[in-house]
Amino acid sequence: MELSIGKPILELNERLAADNRALLDEHRVYVLDVLASPGAGKTSTILATIERLRERYRIAVIEGDIASDVDSQKIKAQGIPAVQINTGGACHLESAMIQRALAALDLETLDLIIIENVGNLVCPTDFYLGENAKIMILSIPEGDDKPLKYPGIFQASRAIILNKVDTAAVFDFDTAAFYESVERLNPTAPIFPISATTGQGVDDWVAWLTAQIEKEYGCASS
Repeated sequence: MELSIGKPILELNERLAADNRALLDEHRVYVLDVLASPGAGKTSTILATIERLRERYRIAVIEGDIASDVDSQKIKAQGIPAVQINTGGACHLESAMIQRALAALDLETLDLIIIENVGNLVCPTDFYLGENAKIMILSIPEGDDKPLKYPGIFQASRAIILNKVDTAAVFDFDTAAFYESVERLNPTAPIFPISATTGQGVDDWVAWLTAQIEKEYGCASS
């Protein structure tokens, strides 16, 4: 007899994710799940996104980390509600964690929740949280071979952000090879080359995200 531990865990996660999705749909809140490895620029990209959307949408952030509240404090410093989830060693967020975080937020006053998942290119890929879309961030210093090494996260993502393009001259990053690899894995996912710190390309990324939110729920409520 073969016992699969992963299957019941994922099935329970899916059921709770469906509950999350129903609650979010009821309140018309769009949820973006942001995946990346540590140091790719998740928090800086989220902050740059908030800066451009805060006048249009009411935004909150759910921060996932193994430990500390460093990133959530950066979000709160900008006047944005943030809920910190510390997994205590787990390499991804799960639906039950998001369910508790949602209970701590006033969904009636929100249009957009951005989840910053735990820094990892493998584990978060398989865990649906009730989000509308997963996107992933890769930074130039990480190398152009990551789609070949971690295909699952590129296939699961609705869009790809290529961050830190202002450092391209310093690193041996083959942009053409990267685009070709992503196109093979996920031909429908747009790629947004940006620098979250300088602002290069961020407007194009934000325009895409805005279009997804409007497509899902119509005009902004704020």
